[in-house]
Amino acid sequence: MNNADTDLRIYCANRGPKITFWVDGDPCTAYEGETVHAALLAEGIRVLRIAGKTGEPRGIFCGMGVCYECRVTINGVPDQQACMTLATDGMQIETR
Repeated sequence: MNNADTDLRIYCANRGPKITFWVDGDPCTAYEGETVHAALLAEGIRVLRIAGKTGEPRGIFCGMGVCYECRVTINGVPDQQACMTLATDGMQIETR
């Protein structure tokens, strides 16, 4: 997890209300309207899974739902695209 002092969001942007979701058991902050992808990037989380064949770390690549590199488990449902899913309060995300 990333330290809250190093949030990578642009502070002058208009945002919805703050929400909390959980990544691998740790709390993270998002704002209503952000994708899981945007919230994870802002928290400094880059590695979302490990490739099965090569063992290499995989993360966000295209950011628009084409490549499927950002797959995570969301609320128990595997292979969800982080870039295409809006973060919601209380959401449970598992990486790797």
